Amino acid sequence: MTRRTKKIGTAGRFGARYGVRVRKQIASIEAQRRKKHMCPRCLKRSVKREGTSIWRCRHCGLTFASGAYVPNLGRVRYED
Repeated sequence: MTRRTKKIGTAGRFGARYGVRVRKQIASIEAQRRKKHMCPRCLKRSVKREGTSIWRCRHCGLTFASGAYVPNLGRVRYED
């Protein structure tokens, strides 16, 4: 189980290491990565991360490659 704190969230697992600035950046990136994003096809907020750079819409089933932590929907190409 990972350690969490109120102040730093999921980066609490690092304890006092690496500095507060780096831990806050990691917590911010992880929060963005875990939230639901907009689908480029059906325009619903239902895209979740499957793996590194692989994103899948849970509504229409579209699977596409984009950014590693946040989908960059401006560059998404997909085939129907």
